[in-house]
Amino acid sequence: MRLSLSRAAGLLLAASLTSLAARAAEPPPASAFFENSRFGDPQLSPSGRYLATRVSMPGERDRLSVINLADMSVKVAASFGDADIAYFEWVNDNRLVFNSTDRRISYSDDRLAPGLFAVNRDGSGFRQLTRTSYREGDQADTGSLLKDRMLDWNHFLLGQPGRQDSDEVYIVRDQYNASYTEITNHVLLRLNTVTGRTVTANSPGRASSWLLDQQGEPRLAINDLGKRHEVYLRNGDTWNKLLDSEAYGSSSFHPVGFGPDGTLYVAARRNSDKTALYRYDLARQQTAAEPLVGMDDYDFLPDMGGADEDSLVVRDNKLVGVRYSADVQGVAWLDAKGKALQDKVDQLLPGLVNLITLPRRPEVPWVLVTSYSDVQPLVYLIYNTDTGKLAKIGGNHQAIRPEQMGRQELVRYKARDGLNIPTLITYPRGAAKKNLPLVLLVHGGPYVHGSDWGWNADAQFLASRGYMVMEPAYRGSTGYGWRHFHSGWKQWGLKMQDDIADGARWAIAQGLADGKRVCIAGASYGGYATLMGLVNDPELYKCGVNWAGVTDIKLMYTGAWSAVSDLSDRWKALGMPLLVGDLQKDAAQLDATSPLVQAARIRQPLLMAYGGDDRRVPLYHGEKFLAAVKAVNPNVEWIVYEKEGHGWRLPENRIDFWTRVEKFLDKQIGAAR
Repeated sequence: MRLSLSRAAGLLLAASLTSLAARAAEPPPASAFFENSRFGDPQLSPSGRYLATRVSMPGERDRLSVINLADMSVKVAASFGDADIAYFEWVNDNRLVFNSTDRRISYSDDRLAPGLFAVNRDGSGFRQLTRTSYREGDQADTGSLLKDRMLDWNHFLLGQPGRQDSDEVYIVRDQYNASYTEITNHVLLRLNTVTGRTVTANSPGRASSWLLDQQGEPRLAINDLGKRHEVYLRNGDTWNKLLDSEAYGSSSFHPVGFGPDGTLYVAARRNSDKTALYRYDLARQQTAAEPLVGMDDYDFLPDMGGADEDSLVVRDNKLVGVRYSADVQGVAWLDAKGKALQDKVDQLLPGLVNLITLPRRPEVPWVLVTSYSDVQPLVYLIYNTDTGKLAKIGGNHQAIRPEQMGRQELVRYKARDGLNIPTLITYPRGAAKKNLPLVLLVHGGPYVHGSDWGWNADAQFLASRGYMVMEPAYRGSTGYGWRHFHSGWKQWGLKMQDDIADGARWAIAQGLADGKRVCIAGASYGGYATLMGLVNDPELYKCGVNWAGVTDIKLMYTGAWSAVSDLSDRWKALGMPLLVGDLQKDAAQLDATSPLVQAARIRQPLLMAYGGDDRRVPLYHGEKFLAAVKAVNPNVEWIVYEKEGHGWRLPENRIDFWTRVEKFLDKQIGAAR
């Protein structure tokens, strides 16, 4: 099946939401964009009779609530006075398992593990399954537990619900090296959520991830902990190696899930630049000749909304659809019934992307619908397939009014060497597409997918303040084919940087952007690209905003006495020399593409912000660069959020940061200038 995705960024722009007239009003406050959501992650029980979700009222903690869909009554299943419910999943139709977090404290102040808890949907049968306090040395296999004993803190949910027809779930026990800086193994265990007893699963040895089969049992094990990428398949009690390839970059074999008949489905690249979804013949160890689902312009990516096995949509013990993520998320329905259901929901919710989730073993006609658009944050609804009625149950960012949001387009422009660069453009609501102040918003990673079409807090906040926002999927971004990804290897500050600048120049040439009012901004790698943009193209960028940005590639290797990086030794030994640059062989290139080394060339106004306890890009990255750039540039604003990590966990810090960004941009390239 080949999918045409033009409806995502084309027809949706002309859909019914465009009929909403923009009301003359002040733009929403920063809090409307950056406060914590008070509703999220609804999940149907296996029968479809119940729906569990995280929810809170103003000033309250996130609790786990269960809705009885027969009468829409609500029961609080679990809550804490000093913590919030975080990830959860159904164990069976009566029982849930979950962990906790504290959304009111910063990264540095979070001293507890997430823990693991279980409870019945009516609030009875509560049991704490793991400790929440960190204790060194808790790596031994605890085996079967005594009734009054809990597992150690280093046990976590696998994140794959399995069959959901017993009181058991699979969990992993993380094992670490002596300094607790690197995971050395994920031991798989089956846990009874009522008794707390565990049984260690049969394994091929070390594993970094697991995949359960149609029976909810471990069938694939992946080892990305050593020098190779290894995939193992279980036949009976025996594990056999299915794949052995280089550690980074080259493998095009990505297991997605097992179908109800035991068929393995994989995302693979077969005689094409793009990966597609294939059936995999386990006996012959090869993919089918023709893809089940493929796209002309995108790699097949499993839907990122849940565990990989959720990409396979099953009804009546048959595979009826495949969830994917491309420019939008969607379901490729394989049967007429699924297509008809999608059509009915789309007619009721025009102008929205509508993702339908079926219960595992439906006993009632309810399905879950998750809807969104470029101007509409996520909304969750229940659809009755018998009556055809929809009922809204909640949504994210309730203070956002779609009629005030900017429309978003997906376009492609050519880089100077001819490579097509996809980019999302968000326009200020009601503004003419002419001579707009432009912000280049560069995604981090860099070897990730970046942004998709849909409501995005950062881009929409900037658009609400009058800025045209471009989010380019520069080379190295994933999801656009092997050539696009591979052409970004070792191109930090070089062709990757040119792609971003070429996007700005394209927008200026089209008359969309004002060439005198262009700013570049981004976090992590996006912060690095911001600094290198100011170095490479001083005539193009009038200012820059860098938060949590890398300032020198060599510092990512060597670290410093003042902080500990959380970049793994494996990534630094095998991944970075291949994709970023080798510390010795590419030393001259790393100097030429180092913002720290080139700091004296940056004279444009610059806003920089870092987390005081960031272990991905430690604070010394910012401090060293600040000392270098301040010697030649007096127009540098510096912010440190002392207890934050790699990004802003607390909403008050997000609101403070973006308020500062708003003032900075207004001064440098403001919409009213």
